[in-house]
Amino acid sequence: MPLDSRPIEVPSPSLVVLVGVAGCGKSTFAARWFVDTEVVSSDRCRALICDDPHDQDVTSDAFSLLRILVDRRLRHGRLTVVDATNVKRRDRKRVLGIAETHAVPAVAIVLDLPLDLCRQRDAGRERPVGPEVQERQHRDLVRTRPQLADEGYVAVHHLTDPDELVTRPVVRVPRD
Repeated sequence: MPLDSRPIEVPSPSLVVLVGVAGCGKSTFAARWFVDTEVVSSDRCRALICDDPHDQDVTSDAFSLLRILVDRRLRHGRLTVVDATNVKRRDRKRVLGIAETHAVPAVAIVLDLPLDLCRQRDAGRERPVGPEVQERQHRDLVRTRPQLADEGYVAVHHLTDPDELVTRPVVRVPRD
C-alpha cells in the first residue's frame, strides 16, 4: 500500500497534540516539522525543573509547567505543539480545555507505529522507559484511539508507518 503523502494541515494558530507511545518518534517528528519554540515537551519541562528530563518524580510539576506554557502561548496566539505521550483521554482533555479557553482549534497527530518498533527504539535510548511502560501506554492508546474523533479536534491525523513521519509534511494554514 502506498504511503499517504498528503500534507497535514494545521491551522495557525492552533494547538497540536502529539499522541503516541514512548519511542514512536514524537520528538523527532516535532523537531522536523515545527520550530523549537513552538514545541512544549514534557521531558523539557522535567529538565527545566530538576535538570533531568527523565526524572519521573517531578512529573506532576512538569505537567503543571507544561499547561502554563501552553496557556501563555495560546493566549498570545502562537501555534503550540504538546510533545508528550497523551495516550490517556484525561491528559488530552486538560490541554484541550486550554485551547477552548482561548478559542483556538486543536489538531491531534497520532503516531501509531508498531509497538515492536517503539520497543526497539526505546532500547537504544540512554534511559529507556522499558517495555512494561510502553505496553501500558499502547493499551491506553488502543483503548482511547476511537474517542479522539469525539474529543473536539478539528482534525485527527493517524500516522501508522515510520516513513510517514518524514513524508507527510506539516503545512500551516492561516485562520480566517
